[in-house]
Amino acid sequence: MIGKIAVEILTQSKAYENLRTLTKSIGPRLSGSPQTYTSEKWGEEVLKKSGADRVYLEEAKIPHWVRGPKEKGVLISGKSRENLAVIALGNSVATPPSGITAPVILIHNFDELERRKGELKGNIVFYDYPFDLTNIWLFKSYSEAVTYRGSGASRAAKYGAVAVVVRSMTCSTDNLPHTGAMTYNDSFPKIPALAIGLKDADKLASAITRGSSPKLLLYTGAHKLPDTVGYNVVGEWRGSEFPDQIITVGGHLDSWDPAEGAQDDGAGIVQSIEVMRALKAAGIRPRHTIRVVLFTDEENGGRGAKVYAHAAVTKNEKHIFALESDAGGFTPREFSFKGSEEQINALRSWLPLFYRYGVTGFTANGGGSDVDALNDSTGVLVSELVPDSQRYFDYHHAASDTFEQVNKRELELGAINMAALIYLIDKYGL
Repeated sequence: MIGKIAVEILTQSKAYENLRTLTKSIGPRLSGSPQTYTSEKWGEEVLKKSGADRVYLEEAKIPHWVRGPKEKGVLISGKSRENLAVIALGNSVATPPSGITAPVILIHNFDELERRKGELKGNIVFYDYPFDLTNIWLFKSYSEAVTYRGSGASRAAKYGAVAVVVRSMTCSTDNLPHTGAMTYNDSFPKIPALAIGLKDADKLASAITRGSSPKLLLYTGAHKLPDTVGYNVVGEWRGSEFPDQIITVGGHLDSWDPAEGAQDDGAGIVQSIEVMRALKAAGIRPRHTIRVVLFTDEENGGRGAKVYAHAAVTKNEKHIFALESDAGGFTPREFSFKGSEEQINALRSWLPLFYRYGVTGFTANGGGSDVDALNDSTGVLVSELVPDSQRYFDYHHAASDTFEQVNKRELELGAINMAALIYLIDKYGL
């Protein structure tokens, strides 16, 4: 049966063309933007076409942050002025209309920030914390570096810094800046926060270490509007034996705005839809109800996941498994699980069935951001497809995350593995 599912996806898949429409016709889907609602309508229609018995919307209050005009960064060293590739971090406040011009201090980590806290007042802090290139699984490098994006502004503002610049969360060879969410600690002033491309990050670090006392001019018009309404789009395929027991598979519909959100997370969206379409085309009648969930607002608060998990509790729903894809449409390598050791061990006898399709590991490294909330609230076993990570952060939250960077066959191999896992759990249980 898994072979039949694979043939169906490799020869008849709609995932790649669905991704083309989502990225090229709709484009970036920042929470609260007009594309939020266009993509929700698209999701409803494609779920119906893919075989859902019922499609409905699940309301969530979502943040509405607006980037505004194109950001500006200028390195000022003596009489020299050089433009830098910068982008505002999600949720950043604006600079004054004329920008902020101030000396810049190079900080490598938070320990150094604390040691030099007396030097920060009136200055711009540049966090130069690079990816650890010795990590083969680059999500580890990301998790180590992302704290500077997330909390770096408030930690610097505590000591009087007027803005922060963060080395982009990538090890790519280009100079594109990568955005992403940051948060403010309300105990300290809210200061502008921007990311800088890697080549310009190295240039800025070099200028500072040469002792030329450079300044930065930074401008962003970013600002927040009141929360608005978004929706999880849910497609339900009713189970034949246990219709009140639910298997979830999904990805997140929103994306950051510099590009098209193809890898993050258009790929996961279309793979999840393809799971239902392919299983139905292969003649399978699921024993349990299968839900395809297109989550809202993963990038900027995870509000859709929280709403879905809360509904599971308040409605007293019986969830038995939840799977997501949110690590790009690259060659599949593993499934990572979050649950009890007994639950995960029970699945490992199936692992050889996945070898020929690229998955060679079932690990206990956690689920994904949209399904973890369900595990937290109900204890249900959750999982995430783990593709090869070497290229993901080349595109993550950057202008390069476009449809053209997704390989059709790699995308389909991911969908095959997802469909196989859902099929096995539906047929044999946990």
